[in-house]
Amino acid sequence: MTTRIVRAESFVCRAAIKTPVVNAFGSMTERVAVFVRLTDSEGFAGWGEIWSNFPTIGAEHRARLFDAFIAPRLLDREIADPAAWWAEADRALHLWGLQAGEPGAFSAALAGADLALHDLAARCAGVPLWRHWGGTHAEPVPVYASGLNPDAQALAQVEEARARGYRNFKIKIGFGEARDLATLRPVFSSLRTGERVMVDINQGWDLRTAMHGVQALGEFPLTWIEEPLAADRPSWEWAQVSGASRAPLAAGENLRGAAAYQQALDEHHLGFVQPDCAKWGGASATLPVARAVTAAGRAYCPHFLAGGIGQLASLHLLAAVRGDGLLEVDANPNPLRSEMIDPVLTVREGMMALPEGPGLGIVPDMGLLQRYVVSQTSRYS
Repeated sequence: MTTRIVRAESFVCRAAIKTPVVNAFGSMTERVAVFVRLTDSEGFAGWGEIWSNFPTIGAEHRARLFDAFIAPRLLDREIADPAAWWAEADRALHLWGLQAGEPGAFSAALAGADLALHDLAARCAGVPLWRHWGGTHAEPVPVYASGLNPDAQALAQVEEARARGYRNFKIKIGFGEARDLATLRPVFSSLRTGERVMVDINQGWDLRTAMHGVQALGEFPLTWIEEPLAADRPSWEWAQVSGASRAPLAAGENLRGAAAYQQALDEHHLGFVQPDCAKWGGASATLPVARAVTAAGRAYCPHFLAGGIGQLASLHLLAAVRGDGLLEVDANPNPLRSEMIDPVLTVREGMMALPEGPGLGIVPDMGLLQRYVVSQTSRYS
């Protein structure tokens, strides 16, 4: 099915929060999101999201990259295959990203557009995205509550998430061994049968610290240890940490390019692989990576920690690919996510049901979020 794009819009949204979201490299005192909407000549609209949650000051910049470099490649184009369009645009923008010194920002802007094209295609076909992407059954997917803060907040947030139906929890650590262990011990003491805990260091350790850290964490039956090293550390460092760790390692949100993911699979250091569809690749590149992950016997666990549109896209991707993965759902307050999707998505006994409508399953109501919109642009063919 061919579609002609006649309108491209971007929305930069900001929402203040009372309690900062903290991690090993900093904190977020507000939640941001960049949403994009593509409308075709028949009046159908598809939605995507551009990763922009850190640093939050970069949201407007990424929206401008979409407006200036991505939208002109969409408007008045007859597009039959979103994946072919993404590959063409990725090649064209590669040198621009290098020249600008920020290939990641260009990749994220392109990813948001790609997600919108896939949503549009599924809406035109009248099917949910997970089925459009080859999914075969509509069973709920397992989820975990993510972004849990350290110290006493961790136990409190685990209890809050449990009350909302979660059975798996991921806690931010990397603040020093004594503090990390003091955070985790009461959490593990509180766990009920069947509940699982993961930890995320957010690239916060060097090799020496990681080697010691993963051994100290051997006290706990962790499901995974996420990003104990920076994503660009050499493979031999990852091999050493993997060999020293009782728990499998997880990473992938900060990789870019199919070759990087293939290398990670070939080197066998990761048990859980976590591409972020709004950060690199959209659905066009993430789907092949996710399928390669499951074919290699690893678990595909979509990374996501921002607004409602990217959260929905990640849900559909996991539902299409399945395997042993879990869906990441931010447990911290974020109206840019919750006001959009909480009315239609609930968690019961650690599982999230799939939305039933075409495409993402909802039509985002930007009127409801208008008080958070700080910048909006529209371009027409």
